[in-house]
Amino acid sequence: MTGNTSSNQHNTQSATNPATPPQKPYRYWQEVWTRFQRNRLAWIAWRFILVLALIAILADFIANEKPLICQIDGKIYFPIISSYLENLGIPFPERLRAITDWHNASYDWAIWPLVPYLPQNMDFNNLRVGPFDKQDVPSIWFRHWLGTDDLGRDVLAGLIHATRISLSVGIVAMAIAAFIGILLGSLAGYFGDHTLRMRWGVTLFTILALIPAWFYGCEVRSYALQQALNRSIFHFLGEALLSLLIIAVIFLIAWALGRLLGWLIPVFRKRHYVPLDILISRFIEIVVTIPTIFLIIGIIAIARPSLFLVMAVIGLTGWTGIARFVRAELLRIRALQYTEAARALGYSHVRILLRHVLPNGLTPVLIAIAFGVASAILIEATLSFLGLGVPPDVVTWGSMLSLSRRYPEDWWLAVFPGMAIFLTVTALNLIGEGLIDAIDPRQRQLNR
Repeated sequence: MTGNTSSNQHNTQSATNPATPPQKPYRYWQEVWTRFQRNRLAWIAWRFILVLALIAILADFIANEKPLICQIDGKIYFPIISSYLENLGIPFPERLRAITDWHNASYDWAIWPLVPYLPQNMDFNNLRVGPFDKQDVPSIWFRHWLGTDDLGRDVLAGLIHATRISLSVGIVAMAIAAFIGILLGSLAGYFGDHTLRMRWGVTLFTILALIPAWFYGCEVRSYALQQALNRSIFHFLGEALLSLLIIAVIFLIAWALGRLLGWLIPVFRKRHYVPLDILISRFIEIVVTIPTIFLIIGIIAIARPSLFLVMAVIGLTGWTGIARFVRAELLRIRALQYTEAARALGYSHVRILLRHVLPNGLTPVLIAIAFGVASAILIEATLSFLGLGVPPDVVTWGSMLSLSRRYPEDWWLAVFPGMAIFLTVTALNLIGEGLIDAIDPRQRQLNR
């Protein structure tokens, strides 16, 4: 009795002793981030991509023909910021609107960006000059540090602004691919072939609604979608949402008619399992067989080339890997005890999928997105190199690299854009490999 009492007192004192440090709760993502930082190459690649993202965001302030800040007739102006405000509806200052040649305008004083050129500016006094060649410029500040192309466009300015285009293509395309891949992969992995049940009447009318949904949502509105795509991204998104609304209304009517048929005829009221896993898996296999580059070339023959078109096609064809990852992960998670406990508590499938299963199954998606962004950037560079996909007036790394075929002696037209593509794709691949090691440390041991 005495021993037990002293032992209990000792435990109580230990529990209340303020000198005893409390144990920190285990945080999975914090542990993943710590392991990722230990990978030296992946950590350097991550820093490199952050620098590229910063360059893409501040491209107009790093390379621009307009000064950052200037004083004219005793009044201070911010031309680049005024250009942004003009897009928001705030009028551009009239005094600045009259300036056509920003480099030769009359300033009291001016502070210029690091590169005082835009990718579209043509310097006819310096055509195809190299980084170390003698250049006809008013001062060293206006020197073309990485040379110019055949039209006198500054290579460094093109590299800086093309960074925004390349990262935008990779991020937007993979955002589209991630949405489609997570949606279809989660449906196939969680419901499988023997979980989701549907009435025969609803199934019958849903199948019959496929043809009118495609006809009224896509075929009838194909001309409107094409014209909207040629106008702008926002017009196309508006027309696409209208088409999706028409398709949704048609399927809603089909669902109502199926319920009505089941109420009138009892045999159509019976439920059956929907083989979602088989249907989505076969659909994935069909999409995998479609070559992305040839699909983009075929679409360009119908619609005017645009950057958003390249993003959309890459995203609509690049979701299959993400869908397979999510499907495989959810097939494993749905058999775990906490998922079965959630079903036993009577939770709906939607709640179990969104709150318990899907958040724990998105880990491989990060790896797929990292490699997917690199692949999207490489595809865009390939299309631009071939002169396809983007408008001719848009300067990209691939379009700059394509000039080296015409002028092979101008080495700077091949080296600098090629190094930009190589370093970016390599950095993204290193980040993907670092995520593999951080998320699953056993994978590194298996590779060894």
